[in-house]
Amino acid sequence: MPANKSVEKALAAMNSDASKTLGLTVGQHTQVKPGTYIPKAGRCIEATDTQSADAQSPPEILYPAASADKTYLAMSLDLDAPFKSLPVLGPIWHWCQSDLRIASAAGTATTTPSGKLEPAEPPVVNYIGPAPPPGASPHRYAFFLYEQPAGFDAKARSPAGGKEVGVKPRMWFSLDEWEAKVGLGEVLALNYFTSN
Repeated sequence: MPANKSVEKALAAMNSDASKTLGLTVGQHTQVKPGTYIPKAGRCIEATDTQSADAQSPPEILYPAASADKTYLAMSLDLDAPFKSLPVLGPIWHWCQSDLRIASAAGTATTTPSGKLEPAEPPVVNYIGPAPPPGASPHRYAFFLYEQPAGFDAKARSPAGGKEVGVKPRMWFSLDEWEAKVGLGEVLALNYFTSN
């Protein structure tokens, strides 16, 4: 498991400063608070059971401090794979979305008060939802927001032809190394939910 000082630093910052908490909407779960439990997708017991698939699509990202003249990048990691007590495969890279910009209200230049961020490009790394192994305690799925560095080339960082990223390249992900490699600054905000 690679050392990830950025993860610990961001978690500590979020715990000591509420303004560092990233806004998340995950399916039907709005205003997700750090540590909220959201079940992973499973079989739908009834046709009306939409909650079972909540965490299987990328969340809506909200950052009230977002600026209309900046672009942002969000990443998600499973911090506890395969087991929280033995995270030897983690962190696992669950998502990377670049080119996030503040959503405009009704197509105007006026920004929304929520700070909702919307992607202008396809993801760098496609989103995969929670999938802890059977019997595992809930894993932490963390979402990190950065200001996107000038000159960041999403296409150069994405698989050729828009292919999805497989499992192996996602394992043992070093956030510290990736931050340095692509020139990311400090984590602006972080949030996480738990799921199993």
